[in-house]
Amino acid sequence: MDRKSLRGSLLLLLGSVIWGAAFVAQRVGMDHLGPFSFNGIRMLLAGIVLIPVAAFIDRKKEPGIRPDPKDQRKAGLLCGALLFIASSLQQMGLVTTSAGKAGFITALYVVLVPVAAWLLFRKNPGRVIWLGVVLAVFALWLLCMPAGGGFALQGGDLLVLGCAVAFTGQILCVDYYAPKVSGVKLARDEFLVTGMLSLLIAVFTETITWTGIHEALIPILYAGLMSGAVAYTLQIIGQRDTDPTVASLIMCLESVFATLSGALILGEKMTVRETVGCVLMFVAVVLAQLSPVISSIRRGGRSHR
Repeated sequence: MDRKSLRGSLLLLLGSVIWGAAFVAQRVGMDHLGPFSFNGIRMLLAGIVLIPVAAFIDRKKEPGIRPDPKDQRKAGLLCGALLFIASSLQQMGLVTTSAGKAGFITALYVVLVPVAAWLLFRKNPGRVIWLGVVLAVFALWLLCMPAGGGFALQGGDLLVLGCAVAFTGQILCVDYYAPKVSGVKLARDEFLVTGMLSLLIAVFTETITWTGIHEALIPILYAGLMSGAVAYTLQIIGQRDTDPTVASLIMCLESVFATLSGALILGEKMTVRETVGCVLMFVAVVLAQLSPVISSIRRGGRSHR
């Protein structure tokens, strides 16, 4: 691994650590603010911070990147609406589920994305991905279902599962628009749209007080500045010098750091059953990301017979 690749991988790893710890900040922040209030303030903060970053990148005018203003606006609105749904479901789910479980259930989107692409565009993801789907579903059962219980998901777990589905749509939307628009501007617009929609609902459904904002200030700053603006910038810089498969795998470690953060900071404890579910979920995520490599190795093996 050359120096540039190593630097890129370390930046992505740092981003994953920041995202993982954000689950803790989100839970602690809701001790003082409602889920929509917390999301609205931290998303607007992230969007405002990215405004000068987007302006700086725009001045550079990188060759080959000339986004259509209409596509830029449409991408921001659509992706922002999906991010709003996903982040709202996640934030509400964190009221009654642990940071570790939320992190791993959210990671299910990595498996759902290729499956959704197959359903919508008839692109068969391959046997390895299907194996990952089976493992992920079984892992979700171990994580969310009480031993000897029925088929009903716990309320918070079900909301976070819905968050994973919404993130799947958001990722596919970003994947469609990413080649056509500025990535940093898209992130800026996503955060601003999500923040405004969240605050709009919060005004009618929650009580927002300056006292609550003050007491949740540290979680807000972390979730807005670090998890939103900083980690996203680390992702952009890191992916420039890192193989896409390696980059995706490193970013999936977010779920591992969410569990570790929940245990170290909040003192959350997971049962053996839940721990096994976490391990299987991580294996499913790894399989989803390494599917192209595994398929290539299998094709190479057959060609030498």
